Amino acid sequence: MTLLVTLGLFLTLLAVITGFGYHAYARPARMYQHVGRRPPAASAILVERKKPAGEAMAKWFRQIGGMLPISPQDAKGTRHDLITAGWRSDTALQVYYGVKLVLSAGLLLLVLLLRDQLTSNPMLRIVLVIGGGLVGFIAPSFLLRKRIARRQDSLRLGLPDGLDLLVISVEAGMGLDQAIQNVSRELAITHKVLADELSLVTLEMRAGKRRADALRNLADRTGEPELRKLVAIMIQSDRFGTGVGEALRTHSDFMRVRRRQEAEERAAKVGVKLVFPIFFFILPSMLVVAAGPGLLQVFKNLFPMMRGFK
Repeated sequence: MTLLVTLGLFLTLLAVITGFGYHAYARPARMYQHVGRRPPAASAILVERKKPAGEAMAKWFRQIGGMLPISPQDAKGTRHDLITAGWRSDTALQVYYGVKLVLSAGLLLLVLLLRDQLTSNPMLRIVLVIGGGLVGFIAPSFLLRKRIARRQDSLRLGLPDGLDLLVISVEAGMGLDQAIQNVSRELAITHKVLADELSLVTLEMRAGKRRADALRNLADRTGEPELRKLVAIMIQSDRFGTGVGEALRTHSDFMRVRRRQEAEERAAKVGVKLVFPIFFFILPSMLVVAAGPGLLQVFKNLFPMMRGFK
């Protein structure tokens, strides 16, 4: 039984790692897209075969998540987090709660089946079962927060380049709307996340929404503080009729100084952060290498002398 469970867990882990590597690094269609060529027929077949399976799984999760009673306040906050993470589908909320429920039930059943092999303490078995369910329910929220932080970091890193292009476009004679569209098109490869957000702003303005409202939606949708500052500057410049290019150039210089200061701050913290790794991992190894032979000689000569005193 233990061998079968171990084999099953190994095959599951192998499938997860293989699928992640295929989707993130070695997908043929993505490689051909980067080099500007159309994927061959075999790659297209693989992509077309993968899509229905993903849609069927999402539909299954959506049906499970739709059965959960969710309060409007929790649903509003979770939907905002999903939008900030880049999942803007109408069914993303139901899929998210479905994943939480399925993962929680799966881990609970897995720990329930393996509790005899894990420990012989009856109280610890109960704790492990409850902990497995809680971990399965909390893990999607943790991953969602990590994705939000990673997406905001990508926006923050791409914002200085976007600001420079925006300043160049505005000073070249473009209007602010056309400049935003131009920046979203130029950054589609280097900073895709920022380009997608600016493209949404352009689409909202084309749909008839006011520029200030579209920019505020950008700030609320991303939740990035630096982007909020940029939106506030553009709205104020547009409202009071001041020069947008000069304001954007000043803010771009400020952001670059801010990034340099943050890098210097992180570099200054390295010495403090290395104290514990050095103390717990490097120092014991150095002591074993430096003092180990001498201690062995001491023990080799001291123990016979101590036995001679009896």
